[in-house]
Amino acid sequence: MSSRLPPGWYPDPDAPHLERRWDGTAWTDQRRAPEPPGPPRPADGASGRAKAVALVVSGAVLVTAIVTGTYALARGDGDDVVADTAPTVAPPSPSTTSSPPSRLVDELDGISLPLPDGWTPSKYVTRDNVVMTTHGGRVLARTLPPKPGTSPAALAAKDIPQAADASYGGGESGPGPHGGIESHRVLRSERVSVAGGAGYLVRWRVRTAEGPGGYVQSLALTPGADRGSPSAAVVVVRFAFDAGPGGPPLADMDRITEGIRPVDQEK
Repeated sequence: MSSRLPPGWYPDPDAPHLERRWDGTAWTDQRRAPEPPGPPRPADGASGRAKAVALVVSGAVLVTAIVTGTYALARGDGDDVVADTAPTVAPPSPSTTSSPPSRLVDELDGISLPLPDGWTPSKYVTRDNVVMTTHGGRVLARTLPPKPGTSPAALAAKDIPQAADASYGGGESGPGPHGGIESHRVLRSERVSVAGGAGYLVRWRVRTAEGPGGYVQSLALTPGADRGSPSAAVVVVRFAFDAGPGGPPLADMDRITEGIRPVDQEK
């Protein structure tokens, strides 16, 4: 059963550090930095304290309603707001020497990913699912229907400029908080074997008008295709890491990429 979210500003599913305008039926291209909360009103005496408690309770109910509605964003053929399930975390397996890192199981896209230190599963589930986030970094995944004759290389090459624009360009709404993309440099463009199938990744270093810019990567893969599923759907995993001390280490991008597995290997 669908639950409509009223028009307003909500955390951007493509960039959770920003807010994006929801017009009641779909996301617009309007984005902004979150507005700081206003100063609390002073309360006088018992009556004031009672009013303060009432305000806190009312505020908690309102925030819960908004967060619940926002977290219910789900992917689909359109941008309707429907209930969905967020990715889950598989706990580390016990070991006599050292425990492996936690893993995030993304049932929606049929893959699991390593969860490096400092990364947390995203609470936002949208058509372009924000899988995990950390300060200055985010990883998204989406499943594309199989298209005969379309290679992972072609899909990754098509997706990378869109990934860069979504995180650092601002889209049709303007230059965005980074002042727009001024240039990019290709760091990697190569075939990879990942998640039991053939894949292809393209990685850019993006320079922006304001700030240090960042690193973006589009990885197209076919989970389990080498194990008898030649017509499997393609999963595209997007990475966006802010450059400089404000972003995660670039080595995390390699760790996550190399550690992606088909979800059935977690069972």
